[in-house]
Amino acid sequence: MTYATKALDLARRVAESQAEPVRRAAALVVASIRADGVVNAFGSGHSEAIAMEIAGRAGGLVPSNRLTPRDLVLYGGKPASVLTPELERDPAVAHEIYDLAPVRPQDVFVLISSSGVNGTVVELASIVKERGHPLIALTSVEHSTRMTSRHPSGAKLLDLADVVIDNGAPYGDAILDLPGGGTYGAVSTVTSALLAQMVVTEAVDELVALGEAPPVYMSVNVTGGDEHNKALENRYAGRIRRGS
Repeated sequence: MTYATKALDLARRVAESQAEPVRRAAALVVASIRADGVVNAFGSGHSEAIAMEIAGRAGGLVPSNRLTPRDLVLYGGKPASVLTPELERDPAVAHEIYDLAPVRPQDVFVLISSSGVNGTVVELASIVKERGHPLIALTSVEHSTRMTSRHPSGAKLLDLADVVIDNGAPYGDAILDLPGGGTYGAVSTVTSALLAQMVVTEAVDELVALGEAPPVYMSVNVTGGDEHNKALENRYAGRIRRGS
């Protein structure tokens, strides 16, 4: 139970300390949705799991896309051999991912990277801001500030975002000490998933408070779920992808 105790304690602290950034992030999401925009979420490696919390899941927002390096293969026609572990460090990849996405000016972006220093995510953040999109970053401030950027500009994800949400993960991510040195028990996915759901639910609450019906997915495993979801997805035909 040691890991669970520490992880739950961190989750509580993060939920409290990040309430204001979450509120500001949700406001950007609401503004985008009310302008007929879509939420584009990107994360590579383990951070892709957090993009999956934001895009295309039950209880979440229908106007949402999960962007991924696999888009180069799925939509760009490149061979699967390009999907190497080093891909997330290549700034050029960000341009291809953005150009392949069905993006419109009113869309908002959520970029997830605990380190926040790799070339692809930093370059994508730069593109997003150059194109005038609101940008929310979900990152570990402690880890990122102790790292040197791997982007040619020297910038990090947290330097470019309109709103930075700190997942509270320590440098190196793990929270339990090994005898003789080292750590184990990664925690960034746990806290980041919590924060991602906080942003989504805060946005839904705000839409309800405005008297609007939020476009939220039902589970496909409940009666009527498929029909409900298809009707909402049709509003965003050609703008949201569910094939990756």
